[in-house]
Amino acid sequence: MPLKIALAQTNFLVGNIAANVENLIAAAIYARDELQAGLIVFPELSIIGYPAEDLLLRADFIAAANNAVYHLADHVTGIALVVGFPELDGDKLYNSAVVLHQGAILARYRKQALPNYGVFDEQRYFVPGNDSCVFEFNGTFIGLTICEDVWREGIIEATREAGAEIILTLNASPFNAGKIHQREAVICRQVKAAGIPLVYVNQVGGQDELIFDGASFVADAQGEIVFRAVEFAEQTSVVEFDNGQLQTSICAPLYSPIACVYQALVLGIKDYVRKNGFDGALLGLSGGIDSALVLAVAVDALGADKVEAVLMPSRYTQDISITDAELEADALGVRRHTISIEPAVDAFTGMLADVFAGTRKDTTEENIQARCRGVILMAMSNKQGKLLLTTGNKSEMSVGYATLYGDMAGGFAPIKDVPKLLVYQLANYRNAISPVIPERVITRAPSAELAPDQKDEDSLPPYEVLDPILERYVELDQSAEDIIAAGFRPEDVARAVSLVDRNEYKRRQSPPGIKISSRAFGRDRRYPITSGYRGGDASTLFRTPS
Repeated sequence: MPLKIALAQTNFLVGNIAANVENLIAAAIYARDELQAGLIVFPELSIIGYPAEDLLLRADFIAAANNAVYHLADHVTGIALVVGFPELDGDKLYNSAVVLHQGAILARYRKQALPNYGVFDEQRYFVPGNDSCVFEFNGTFIGLTICEDVWREGIIEATREAGAEIILTLNASPFNAGKIHQREAVICRQVKAAGIPLVYVNQVGGQDELIFDGASFVADAQGEIVFRAVEFAEQTSVVEFDNGQLQTSICAPLYSPIACVYQALVLGIKDYVRKNGFDGALLGLSGGIDSALVLAVAVDALGADKVEAVLMPSRYTQDISITDAELEADALGVRRHTISIEPAVDAFTGMLADVFAGTRKDTTEENIQARCRGVILMAMSNKQGKLLLTTGNKSEMSVGYATLYGDMAGGFAPIKDVPKLLVYQLANYRNAISPVIPERVITRAPSAELAPDQKDEDSLPPYEVLDPILERYVELDQSAEDIIAAGFRPEDVARAVSLVDRNEYKRRQSPPGIKISSRAFGRDRRYPITSGYRGGDASTLFRTPS
């Protein structure tokens, strides 16, 4: 008997149970009436959104989520719904999925594999389930799994052995560069080994640092992708099975690796602004590559009418930086303001003249300039209700090449997880769509312009050297000795590693930013601020005897 299954690739607001339930109802009615689907599958924990973090420790929140399941069952008929929710059973909380049909609960499943690595903390909240779940619907035996279950060996196979002819899996799988290919490869390998088709429904949208890319798919029993939904957008689509075989369907194309990261940044800004109720965004526009990229992404996310740029020149700002910043703002059609920081810098240095007497100028005076800019931008953000976007990249955040309460001031850091070399690639990608960043912004040597003729390389190794070292130390956890053995100069490695270790206190005070790598600062990489560990000093470690 033919079975039409709708895949609801949906964007939820964490914690807003009432709004999420309304979205579930609307999607189910659309799938029933417009797509003629008999069953619709939603992402993991769709009742509450993912990840709900310590909201899951609130008794009132859990009670509301469990009550919402019955509300949903009462308000949709004519189609079966597979939804995720935090199921409370006595004093145990499960990450569960439930099948609702004609006002009743047809089946329920409790997630068995609870991830507790990277950005995941599920063992903090949930108890694992132990059993497979298979239910019969319109003559087809269907198995349920949830996200990490299909990454673990044996659970797909066990579900097939329990009698499933098709497996549905509910997912909230976060994005990082290359994740879609890894995801499909791992799951298709297991599906092929078990010889059973699988319907994979993934969440889409931005949630604080995390991006969910959608790209829901269906793999046939041979482990081939036979349907794929679009990336980075909501979509409710339908596939039809007949005797366990998928009928003709369409695979949406995938973005290129650079385009994929760009789309993740766009979605991250869009949802952070929208879900937190801001009236747009603003940023300081310096004429440099980082702020130029953030401006372009913000406009693509929100529209030019919702973005403002602020130029804040000082005595060290070069004329070409002002010109390029004006060209960037005008090319993107955003409103721009020019506010000199010189009066504020003079006021602060005058106020501090007595206590600074007898000392030499150093980074203190540079930081005053950055902090004057931070005060201006935060004042405009407060007055206008716009989100202040910071423009620091991952290379700078790694080594502390940023000023607390200065250029780090703001509410959201879109390129916080984007290394400097990737910034250039993203800028070139955006210019290939339409030229909005002047070419010389891309080719000029980067500078903070806080001192005469200043360049980043005065304080840091060249980014062509620095970024690969940071990738190895921060993302791959390689030791300084391993990095040197890979061919990097010991002095460059020691310098970079020392800066990373010393600047955890700055990163801890930085705004949240979009995760695009396999190891982002914040939720992914959690190091103590107060620590005697120094990765560049092998003498601090006990060596294993050879």
